[in-house]
Amino acid sequence: MSSNSLVSISDISCDEILDLLDRARYFENNPNSKILDGRVVATLFFEPSTRTRLSFETAVNRLGGRIIGFSDANSTSTSKGETLKDTIKMVANYVDLIVMRHHLEGAARYATEVTDVPIINAGDGANQHPSQTMLDLYSIYKTQGRINDLTITMVGDLKYGRTVHSLLMAMQYFNPTFNFIASKELQMPEEYKDFCRRKGIRFTETTDFSEEVINSSDIIYMTRVQRERFTDIMEYERVKNLYTLHNSMLDNSKPTLKILHPLPRVNEIDRDVDDNPKAYYFEQARNGLFARQAIITRALGIDPRK
Repeated sequence: MSSNSLVSISDISCDEILDLLDRARYFENNPNSKILDGRVVATLFFEPSTRTRLSFETAVNRLGGRIIGFSDANSTSTSKGETLKDTIKMVANYVDLIVMRHHLEGAARYATEVTDVPIINAGDGANQHPSQTMLDLYSIYKTQGRINDLTITMVGDLKYGRTVHSLLMAMQYFNPTFNFIASKELQMPEEYKDFCRRKGIRFTETTDFSEEVINSSDIIYMTRVQRERFTDIMEYERVKNLYTLHNSMLDNSKPTLKILHPLPRVNEIDRDVDDNPKAYYFEQARNGLFARQAIITRALGIDPRK
């Protein structure tokens, strides 16, 4: 496994997280360069993606690198029965870095075990999504001026939502307070609540998305109920529209509150929130470019600030 791979946010230290945030700030001011000239990056997306794939590919293009890869596994030899191991080892012959999304939890970790080429996990099932976490942290830092001592409310699909799992783990260094708002079917998994207990992280858990919770929050992190994670369609239908954030619910919230969402959204944020200055989810997606430029250069051992 390359020491520069990023499979889980827990693979990197507090200092490395802060360094990535500093790199992201650098790239926001300097998004275009040729520091990846001569480098080739593979984007292997075994699962659908819009923002993650496009922002990774834009990041490479803006830094002067080349992209190969696929966005539909059905158009590759995996449809003929080729194993993940063989696909990774074959692609590794051609590239300097692999960015991979896969529907199976642990797929990115496995990929690091069969190649020395650095692997960036662009999402593995309901497990981890570390590059999303870095853009979330950068968005929090930009809007709050800090990432420590904040109250973060996570709403919706906390069971399958890999973005909230990764963000929770990243915040262990920064003294957060969490509010977990979800139906009983989609509550935060016990392993992540145990993680909070071990790390001394304060959290509350409720099914009530109340005015009191909203007004105490610095960040509200809304999530989509992910139909693709359900094996029982009736269970999905029961829970898909339980939580919707409306503009009127923000009337007495903190002036500095920001609403985040990893996107795509369905019904969990009403369109009447979009014009509220507290809505930040589209700017959040833009921050993905800078965060992923930071992650790519770290993976390739390049420091653009020197």
